[in-house]
Amino acid sequence: MALFNAQKIRSQAAQSLHTIAFEGQSSSDVLANIEFENPSDTSLYKAIVLGSCRYFERLDALSHLLLRKPFKPKDRDLLCLLIVGLYQLEYSRVPDHAAISETVDGCRQLKKEWATKLLNGVLRSYLRQKEALAQQLDHHWDTKFSFPEWLIKRIKPHYKGQVEQILEQSNQQAPMSLRINRMKTSRADFCRSLDEVGLGYSEHPLVSSAVVLDQAVPVLSLPGFEQGMCSVQDVAAQLAAQLLAPKPDQKVLDACAAPGGKSAHLLEFTDNRIQLDAVDIDPIRCFRIQENLERLELSATIHDSDVTRFLHNQTDHYDAILLDVPCSATGVIRRHPDIKLLRRDSDIAELQQIQNEILDAAWTALKPGGKLLYATCSILFEENEQQITAFLDRTHSANLVDLPEALVAISHAQLGCQIIPGTGSMDGFYYALLQKSS
Repeated sequence: MALFNAQKIRSQAAQSLHTIAFEGQSSSDVLANIEFENPSDTSLYKAIVLGSCRYFERLDALSHLLLRKPFKPKDRDLLCLLIVGLYQLEYSRVPDHAAISETVDGCRQLKKEWATKLLNGVLRSYLRQKEALAQQLDHHWDTKFSFPEWLIKRIKPHYKGQVEQILEQSNQQAPMSLRINRMKTSRADFCRSLDEVGLGYSEHPLVSSAVVLDQAVPVLSLPGFEQGMCSVQDVAAQLAAQLLAPKPDQKVLDACAAPGGKSAHLLEFTDNRIQLDAVDIDPIRCFRIQENLERLELSATIHDSDVTRFLHNQTDHYDAILLDVPCSATGVIRRHPDIKLLRRDSDIAELQQIQNEILDAAWTALKPGGKLLYATCSILFEENEQQITAFLDRTHSANLVDLPEALVAISHAQLGCQIIPGTGSMDGFYYALLQKSS
């Protein structure tokens, strides 16, 4: 892991943004390898990178309005540095003079001192024209909400009257939500521990294990975290165990299980009394599943395997299957703003095919009378309701199970439950519960 001093915050942020926006690496991978000597500098660096990803579409368009001619491809690091500067001026609490001087100094760190006067002039020009430029950008939804046009076009037909809400909520900072480990404590007792350390919170009405903090804190400052009293997990993700509701002694599969939050919740839900297979194709992510389970003192059999191949090789059948399939992740953009940069319109058809294959393979591994919960963190109709409709049409042994009225009341789908970002402090998720005919 590289360690940097404070002087390199902006230049490193620009290089990281370049790696994400133009080389296609995820922000999680990029940010994991960078730290600064002072932890507060690391926090500022991460905030700048993620903020620049969140508003990249708008800030990139803004750069085109401000520059007389665009940067050459070999100078895209300077474009990223300019976006880093514009992000600070528009969205951060960094004082204007500090944002400009530190960003301009980033040219020297990038060994492109020739660009210092250019960036200085452009950033100051932005401050003079700020209101007029904002009006220009607000004329178009892609630059107003900083969303790729292709994604807006996919959202619009299925969320009439709610598109702006979805886009606005997807640009908000997601709250920090906790899953209370019912094997070790009750929600009421854990909340008393939060009271004792002065952390504000609310108990979520839909999920009995969920607490939403008023503000994010380091995990090690959470009471009992190291002892496995709680885990960080979005409320919508916590619905999975509650909906599938496996029973003790059942054989259960969590397909595509990493990083293991839902696997752990299934085990907590049943007092660690199910026979759980947790499958994921990535060996590093499988190691993370194991780490999470060890902290929580839970046990499962972890399989490093392609899930479709794993399912085809199964001779035993499962009582319950959680199928959290690979998806566009368009429901969790507020947590992972780089999705707006990494995902492409052409990805959706490929993801649909993968989802189809996994769903069909999982169904063959389900016992008659067993239940399968199809889940995505997507808000796209093509990955969710359309998939379930097609599956029901081609699979006569599949029956849709009614979901709780409280979920139906907030759903934006005719089949299953579609949660949109921000509803009840939750991420965007889709669930459909299916039962196999006996």
